[in-house]
Amino acid sequence: MQLETHSFQIKTRGNCDIIDITGFVENLINESNFVEGNVLVFAGGSTAGITTIEYEPGLLKDYPAFFDKIAPVNIGYEHDNTWHDGNGHSHVRAALQSASLTVPFTNGNLLLGTWQQIIFVDFDNRSRNREVIVQITGMKNC
Repeated sequence: MQLETHSFQIKTRGNCDIIDITGFVENLINESNFVEGNVLVFAGGSTAGITTIEYEPGLLKDYPAFFDKIAPVNIGYEHDNTWHDGNGHSHVRAALQSASLTVPFTNGNLLLGTWQQIIFVDFDNRSRNREVIVQITGMKNC
């Protein structure tokens, strides 16, 4: 078994911006000559998350609407009282989402469902340059 850690940068718009990063992750696996194993995808920062969804227009509206219901922007957060940055909701949303995801792969292909993509969600209240960390564990091509 071998282990490699990589990262890539993405620019986000904030405010529940959802970015399909599946291709980035697959490219790293293949460029590193891994054949079979697991890939851990991690969002650096406390206001972003990683998960899987079907990356389609309806869900790109439904997903932010869901977070507006469970962690609204326009209510009081103690974080905002402490830091006065207006992103208390962003931290709560990111904690609910999770910062990482592990996906198995074989023959260099992620073992995702037909309509399943890996997404990065930026919950912060402003645009950001974000780092995504990808750790690949597995066997390489001989």
